[in-house]
Parts: sequence; structure tokens; C-alpha cells
Amino acid sequence: MRLLAVTAALAAPLFASTTATWDLSTYADFLKGKMAGLSLSRDGRLMLAPRLETLLSSDQQQVWTLANGPNGVVYSGTGHRGRVYAIDAKGRASVLWTAGQPEVFALAVNSQGVLFAGTSPDGKVYRIAGGKAEEFFSPGAKYIWSLAFAPDDSLFVGTGDQGRIYRVTPDGKGSVYYESGQAHITVLAFDREGRLLAGSEPNGILYRVTAPGKAFVLYDANLPEIRGIATTADGTIYVAALGGSISKRTAGIAGAAASSGGTVVTAPTTTITVTDTANAQSDFKAPKPEAPKAAAPQTSVSTATASAFELAGVDKSAIYRIAPDNTVETVWSSKDENAYDLALYGSEIVFVTDTQGRLYRLNQDRKPTLVTQTGEGEATRILNSPQGLMVATGDLGKVYRLVAERTAQGSFESPVHDANTVARWGRLSWRAQIPSSAKLVFRTRTGNSARPDNTWSDWSGPLTDPVGAAIPSPNARYLQWRMDLSASNDATPVLESVTAAYLPQNTPPVVRSITVNVQSPGAQKASAQTAAGSSAYSITVTDTGDTSATATSSGTPSQTISRGPNSQVQVVWQAEDPDGDRLVYTLYFRGDDEREWKLIRGNLTENSLLLDTDVLADGRYLFRVAASDRPSNPPATARDTELTSSPILIDNTPPVVTASAPRRDGSKLEIDVDAADAASSLRRCEYSVDASPWTPLEAEDGVTDSPHERFLLRLDDVRAGEHVVVFRVYDSANNAGLAKVVVR
Repeated sequence: MRLLAVTAALAAPLFASTTATWDLSTYADFLKGKMAGLSLSRDGRLMLAPRLETLLSSDQQQVWTLANGPNGVVYSGTGHRGRVYAIDAKGRASVLWTAGQPEVFALAVNSQGVLFAGTSPDGKVYRIAGGKAEEFFSPGAKYIWSLAFAPDDSLFVGTGDQGRIYRVTPDGKGSVYYESGQAHITVLAFDREGRLLAGSEPNGILYRVTAPGKAFVLYDANLPEIRGIATTADGTIYVAALGGSISKRTAGIAGAAASSGGTVVTAPTTTITVTDTANAQSDFKAPKPEAPKAAAPQTSVSTATASAFELAGVDKSAIYRIAPDNTVETVWSSKDENAYDLALYGSEIVFVTDTQGRLYRLNQDRKPTLVTQTGEGEATRILNSPQGLMVATGDLGKVYRLVAERTAQGSFESPVHDANTVARWGRLSWRAQIPSSAKLVFRTRTGNSARPDNTWSDWSGPLTDPVGAAIPSPNARYLQWRMDLSASNDATPVLESVTAAYLPQNTPPVVRSITVNVQSPGAQKASAQTAAGSSAYSITVTDTGDTSATATSSGTPSQTISRGPNSQVQVVWQAEDPDGDRLVYTLYFRGDDEREWKLIRGNLTENSLLLDTDVLADGRYLFRVAASDRPSNPPATARDTELTSSPILIDNTPPVVTASAPRRDGSKLEIDVDAADAASSLRRCEYSVDASPWTPLEAEDGVTDSPHERFLLRLDDVRAGEHVVVFRVYDSANNAGLAKVVVR
């Protein structure tokens, strides 16, 4: 009957007794998912996002820069065909100019509304007017990363790869204004007092340049590149930086790559990361555009995504606030996202990242709100314009405009949840505020691969009961859910939390090893062990079947428990449970010649037990440890595991030593010694004459290694008179047998 019960238990999947739940309810939880048409507030609420309107869908891979022009026009510069687009006040886009170089990293408009463009990799500045472009300034640099006009209409040009800033007068005459010593001047802007601000790479230094050749370092960031600058009317400066937060800096940006039809530079966007803290709703007004900044080029023919130096677990992006008194604080940082640009938006900071082209808003309390996301590979630029907030993207070079009304529908795809073992799914429940005109639908799917693929189940039918809709997907290790939200424009549905309940399959515990050794309470001193010529050793058996023995006695160690005064056998085991269940143990023993296991102790919560060796007669023994997770599971689903030690020889009896009558011939003496042990092999024989120090004596066959040995003592120059000769023989367990002979 017991065998049938065990067989039935093994045939069916066993599930743990404790139901587990997977909850998504915080900003950090939802940020790990994939959303479309949704905003995520700082307190972890999902809602329909402001609508994104596509104004430009170019055939370019990247939109590198945006600039405000006259009459509400917005200009954009692209790669990798070096085009400049104009988006008019009605949102209509057209090609304004195609450069002879592959990248347009920087655009700027002077006070007369004339557009200037910087091209790379043969760095030149062009003046574009009336649909025609003419070369305005050629600094002899490789890259034109940034352009900015001063109040007097002089043009400042940030270059690479020599990290110089040029000042160019309105008639096109330029000269070096500041030599930074950096490889690249990545961004230029002006503060409220008209002083030039410049960001650099690869040491992430922000300069305030006040005169030719004179600059003050406002901040030396712990990230390689200063990516964007935004200034406020009260003199505060916000700075975006990216890279890895370590002292090591990245090398200079790679140069141009050859492509069919000419030289092509792929400007890599430096990689940044964003820390998750929650932020709120979506009320938008329209402040001023921010000075354009370019991404650094890289050797590549087809892509424009280069990564800055990254290190797991450290910040790779940050936004700093520099007060008018030059004090600096970090207002946002991230280990996961790369922030490519920022802008001032009323009293708030808005910024864009690479993760699904996200747009964030940073309130005065320094907690971000995920406003919306474009769904593109990365958002490269952000600009306040008379037309609204503009967002440029890469992977597919597009320009979006954020509009006031919300989207009519949105979706959220959760991250994949790992139950760590096959689970039985329970119910999916959620908390939400849903107006009558809105609709909220969930679907689930499951699989046994870490990433959803064609081996996963299809999305389930719609789940609409928020109290708890049974998850219809098959039992599996991984679970994912999807939420679709729709509403009319006047409705504001909000999802606050989602909970999935499941019962993980109960995984059996594992007994990793059993170690059997000797503990000698009292003082079994090292000196005594040295005099005896032998000491205890232990046997360890692991769940792999390997056995190791460590010995300090002479000769090759055998699997034998040493005998000492008041010695004890200590059995120690290591066990663990993959589910984290509490374990109890049962210890058994069995003689080598016996059939059944005998219980030593049950319901043990510790992983060791001491036994007197005297309770076990001489012989070979095995020990078995059984581990059970029944404290955390009902009897029907509890799992047990066992591990048995290798045979252990216990020898409590000393050898029997017999000495013959002495044979004396003048000064010569011979004595025969016979030694035998019933349990183990002999290991050492020694003798002492008249209480002199012990002297080793080897067996007649040359090696002392069997249960029965004969020894012959031959002594020369034995002086006349009576003498006492004592023989001591040790077995493998360090038991000593003695014999005494009186010689007259």
C-alpha cells in the first residue's frame, strides 16, 4: 500500500501549499513593462496619454537635431543622408536642403531667421536662405557638434575631434574662442547673462566661457558626456549627462565609415540610464526651445546607435541642477535608460530616453512622470516650439508633436513573471477607476521559455472581471498579461494595480552532502595525537556520489572512524529547498550486514547529530539522512529526499598482541610478536626497552597493513641484567594493544 501511494504521488504534479501572488502596483513595477498610448504617474497609475501626432516620417535613420525658425517653422537635421527638413506652422514637412555630407548634427537660427547647419564628417557650417545653401565657415575640424547664436548674432561653433569652440562673425570670419583640451564640444547654450555654456566629452565637463581663452569649470560630472543644457530665468542651469558612473572615461568618438556613394558617418547616440521614481499627470504648456546638441559619430555603415561606456549596476545617465551660486545636485539618474536630451517646460524639466522613445516630465519634487512613449528605438531630441512640444526619434527618423487631448486607446504588456517552477494559475484581479464610457480588457499567455516565442500559448480570450477572472492559460513556469484600455476623450480611466495568483509546483528538497567524523570532547590534545602517530579523519559523501577522505595518519587512509577517549561520531549534512520551504530531517543507520534501516532520531531541525561510538559495535555502517518539506506543505504535497553515506568502519576494540618468550644469546635478543584485530587492519607497531622512547617496528612481510601481522624484534648489545620490553600495536581506528616481556 505504501508503494502504491508513493507511485501515485510521483505520477501527478505536486504543488506547494502556499499561494503566491505577483503584484504590479508601483511606478517601478509598471516601468518594466511595454506600453503604448499610456502615461505612468509617479504614484504608479496607468492612464491614457496625451496624443502624439507624426509631423515628419523621413526615410532617414536618425533625426539628430531640432531648431525653431521664424513664423512657427521647425527645422530638423538628419542622418545618414544629411538632409534638413522644414515643418511649417500647419505641421507640413518638406525637404529644405540635402547636404553633400551624410550627417547634419547641429542647426541654429539667427535673429533675422536665417538657418545655419553644421555637417560632418568634413566639418563645415552652411548658411541656408531662400532654399539655397552656401558654405559659411570651415573650421578644419572633423565634426560640427553644436551651434549657438549670441545676442550680437555672432555664431559659436562646437567641434570635434579637437574640442575647440570657434566664434564666427556675421560676415563669416571665425577664430578659435576657446581650446577645451577635450575631444569634443558636444553642446552650446547661453545663460541668462549671455555667457556661453559648453559641454564636453570624454570627461563630462561643463564650462562657462566668459572671454576668448578664459573659462570656468561649472561642473565636472562623473559621466563622460554632457548631453544637453537648459537654462532658466532665475539663473538655474539643468544639465543632462550620460555614460557610466566610473572614473574611467570613454575614448574619442570613432570616425567616418565608407559606404556606397560616398563617405558615411554614423553618429552614435551616447548611452544613458534613468532611475525609477514616480511622477504625475500630463498638463502641458509650451516654453522655449533648447540649443541643439549632436550625438557622436561612430564607424558604422547602417546604424546610428553607439553606446557609451557602460557598467552593470551603476548610473549611465543623470540630470544635474546647478544653482546660481554654482552648487550642484543630482535631480535624476538611471541605471537602465539613456536620456538623450532635456528642455525646460514651464517650471518643469522634460527629457527623452532611448527606451521605447520615452518622454518624461520631472516635477519640482524630483519625481518623474512617464508622459508617453513614441514606440521608436530612441528619442534623440526634444524642443519647445510654437507648434507644441516636439520629439525627434532614431532608428526611424521621425518628428512627433505632443497634442493636448488624450489618445482614445492604449495598451500595456507586462514584464514576464517567473514562478521558478511550473505553476497552477489562479485568478487575475485588478484595481482601476473606469468610467462607464471606458473599457478595460485583460489577456494572459504562458510558456516555459524565459522569452515569449512561438512555443508559448496564444493570448487568452478577454478577462473583464476585476474581482478575479480565472487565468485560462496553461500551467507553465512563465506568465505574462496584457491590458487594453479604451475611452472617449472626456473619460479618464486609471489602472492602479494588478495581481496574479498562482500555486507553484512543490519542488523536492536536496540533500547536498553527508559528512561523518569524530568529535573528541575533553582534551584530546595535539601532542597526544602526535605521540600516538595517528589522528581522526572524516568521510564526506555528496549527492554526486563522490567520497573524500582526509587523513593525518601514516599510510593510506581508509574509511574508518577513529577511536579516542570518550570519542563521538558526528554526522553533519547539508540540505536546501529550491522553494525556500522549511525542512525537517530524519537520521537512520544500518550495519553493512543488515537489511533494514534503524531510526536514530526524527524531526530534527538542526543539520548535525552527535553519537557515542560505544552505542555502535565494531563493524561497517551506513548513515542515511531524509529531508522533508512537510512543515511548509500539507501531507499530500510534501516532498522527501534522501542521501546515504558511504560505508563507515567503526572499531572500538584494540588489537590482541601476544609476545613470545625472549631468546637471548649473549648480548643479542630476539622476541616474536603476533598481533591481530577483529575489525580493522593494523597500521603501526612500536616497542620500548626499559621505558625508553618508542621505536617503530615493521612487520615481517615489510608492510603493516593487514588485520593479522607478525613482527620480529632483534636487538644487539643488550647489556646483562633484567630488562622490560613493551610492544604497542595500533589498528586503523587508533586503538592500541599492548604486550610486555621481561628479559632476564
